[in-house]
Amino acid sequence: MMKKTYNILFIGILFALSSCFNDLNTMPLDNNQLVSEQVYSTSDGYTGMLAKCYSSLILTGQKGGDGGDGDLQGANEGYSGYVRLLFYLEELNTDNFLMPSSSNGLRKCLNMQWDASNASVITWTYQRLYMTIAYCNEILRECTEDKLKGRGLWDKMGSECATYRAEARFLRAYCYSMLCDFFGNVSYIDEHTGVKEIPTQWSRKDIFKYAESELKAIDADLKAPHTNVYGRVDRVAAWFLLSRMYLNAETWIGENRYTDALTYAKKVINEGGYPLASDYREIFLADNDQCSEIIWPLVQDGQKAQSSAGTNFYVKAFVNGPMNELYRTGVGGRGWGNVRAKTTLVDAFDADDVKFDTKDTWGNRKKDKRAQFMTALPNQKKETCDDKGQMTSTFTCGYGYIKWRNVTKDNRVPAQGDAYVSIDFPMFRTGEAYLIAAEAILRGAAGGTKTEALGYVNEIRNRAYMSGKYAKSGIRSDVSGTITEQELSLDFILSERQRELASELVRRTDLIRFGKFTKGNNWDWKNGVFEGADVDDKYNIFPIPETERTNNPKLVQNTGY
Repeated sequence: MMKKTYNILFIGILFALSSCFNDLNTMPLDNNQLVSEQVYSTSDGYTGMLAKCYSSLILTGQKGGDGGDGDLQGANEGYSGYVRLLFYLEELNTDNFLMPSSSNGLRKCLNMQWDASNASVITWTYQRLYMTIAYCNEILRECTEDKLKGRGLWDKMGSECATYRAEARFLRAYCYSMLCDFFGNVSYIDEHTGVKEIPTQWSRKDIFKYAESELKAIDADLKAPHTNVYGRVDRVAAWFLLSRMYLNAETWIGENRYTDALTYAKKVINEGGYPLASDYREIFLADNDQCSEIIWPLVQDGQKAQSSAGTNFYVKAFVNGPMNELYRTGVGGRGWGNVRAKTTLVDAFDADDVKFDTKDTWGNRKKDKRAQFMTALPNQKKETCDDKGQMTSTFTCGYGYIKWRNVTKDNRVPAQGDAYVSIDFPMFRTGEAYLIAAEAILRGAAGGTKTEALGYVNEIRNRAYMSGKYAKSGIRSDVSGTITEQELSLDFILSERQRELASELVRRTDLIRFGKFTKGNNWDWKNGVFEGADVDDKYNIFPIPETERTNNPKLVQNTGY
């Protein structure tokens, strides 16, 4: 059975990129590349363009896989996919993962030693976010009542016009929220910005307020929970994004918005209709399109939506070939083996839960089922250095992290095969909303109590330990994940977020919010040394890429770069 994709038509469209801006009026170079009037002459053209807005965050080009004709001119197609880029910027420079590669600026990201010109992955992230914004602006220009009527499509598409526009505005707001997080003061463009117009740089606060206002404005036009096509967002995604933005508002723009963060997190939990999955491990498998918890998935399919930069990376980079002999990875011997857990991630779990048991490959006998590590390779050790204290590419220096598996719940490789994985990436899921609500309360959100916060945290932990109502036959459930109110603190929340959300692209943002990213909290290879060392506070934000400042003289560089 073919895994569900977006159920909307993907159409190859030529975008002539100048930096990260696009001009749909460019004439085609061949008959497979369509210009504006051809694209929008049918309803399929509109759905295809909306699909492109979504797929730009998980796929990398027009041909699938790594087949060339990539979205970003001059970029390595495999490296430059969005969720792979976010791994480099949100996970590699934190206490979670090691990747010894020095290509495309990865070593600079690992060591927290980047600047405005030495890390291609920073530039590609900036460009990809603006490319997606440009796609969204394009459909907003074209999906209007006047244009649909002028093209004879209003009777067929009029009822969906507001929804298409709302989804494009959501995706654009999401991109601006990420630009706000990563780069601070950035260029603003919308559907009214001219192709030859040089965009103005807005303040971080203005970008935040704009994204906030867009998310609130589209609430009524986004579809109700669970009424949209799989892979497309409904209004719960907007609630979730607002809760995450409000949780970070004090860091980003100096405003205490924790009460708002709690309000929207509770809307997700109580009104969203996306209940916690009964088994944490099932969120990250090849049949996770059946998972109740995922609010916004980025769709991957081993045949129809291939990419080395999506969840394919989260499986293959995290395993090597011999690991498939110890448990079913779902990618056979195709593992790349270039990512492993830092000691700080391993130590976040009870040591008894870390060891991999070849007779219990799912970890059913562990207390915390989130403690998914590969420790069973010959001569494997926890430390991410060799005996001389040097970084090495040897995969046995450091444990593998095996949260992502290209198999189904019943441990079968999906029908789409093992060449590319079929795991949808969970961009937003309800489990994080529980932790947002708990943290917001501990930070002083009005209307919340510590008892309520404790309840949210214990719900997550009981699910992780599969205790209480989450108990299942044949799976260990005799140890409760429950903690006491005295044990609950902000530091506990930070550690719990690491256990729950490792590799889900929020760790850098979390550490900055807790004041533990640049100083006073070290981990493997921070500042280029195994034991870690403090770095300058300028690294709390990334530099505006030099290539973009060359293209736009209005851009002012971030302080320190």
